Amino acid sequence: MARVLTAGHVNWDVTLALDRLPRPDGEARIRAQYQAGGGSAANVAVALTGLDVSTGVLGSVGDDENGLLVRRELDAAAVDIDGLVTVPDAATSVKYLLTAEDGEVAVLGNDGVNEAIGPDDVNPDRVRRADHLHLTSQRPETAARLAEIAAEAGVTVSFDPGRRAPDRDFSRTFEIADLVFCNDREAAAVGGIEDSLGDHCTLVVKRGGDGAAAVSAEATRRHPGFGVDPVDTSGAGDAFAAGFLAAWLDDADAKRALAVGNACGALAAERTGARTSPSWGEIETLLAGRRDADG
Repeated sequence: MARVLTAGHVNWDVTLALDRLPRPDGEARIRAQYQAGGGSAANVAVALTGLDVSTGVLGSVGDDENGLLVRRELDAAAVDIDGLVTVPDAATSVKYLLTAEDGEVAVLGNDGVNEAIGPDDVNPDRVRRADHLHLTSQRPETAARLAEIAAEAGVTVSFDPGRRAPDRDFSRTFEIADLVFCNDREAAAVGGIEDSLGDHCTLVVKRGGDGAAAVSAEATRRHPGFGVDPVDTSGAGDAFAAGFLAAWLDDADAKRALAVGNACGALAAERTGARTSPSWGEIETLLAGRRDADG
């Protein structure tokens, strides 16, 4: 049984490492390019399995070569893919990640079939068997349906709506979620996000190199993050969410969960590709260095 079920986008990523992000009418030099599985639901699932959390993914891919590669990668990472639907005669979503030397990222996307699962396609038993449901960007009505099933079954819910949150109505999912992840830019773009959350919810704001904060009705906790030289920040937010959840599900307090999340985000930013899987050994080494630096 998967302890955590992640639901949302499952993609194939093509990363172009550039010297800088091009401006309008500008040009950039491609330093390297590579391909691998991506999508926030899949990225968080893989990172969680690397942190010894049993994980399954709910999403959709096409029956093309990219879809086959995605399934093989997730299976090799020990992610339960029973909930990963293959859509006949359809193309897997491809995201083109443009990463600059300073770590900045821009994304181009072909949605493909990464949102083929509608609310009527959800298997309630798969959700009820999980201990925790982590939702990422997807159809708002599907996210709401999944969150409602989880809440009725006593399954805790986290939600990371991602870049497209300002363009979609996720209000019902915000109401239900126990944890909501966003970065400063997303929070500002959505506007009034805290007013949409239930009283039981903790808002976790990711601030990249400036750390993160966890805001609840009881208190606000902050962690300053870690000073690293970013190589590629495309997967840092997903790694942060996985680290925070792994600690939180182990009954850690907000301070510990923020520290682990920031450590995972920092380690991910030092590596290329949107999918990274920091180990507990690497995390504890980084945390120990922070403690030593703080005296």
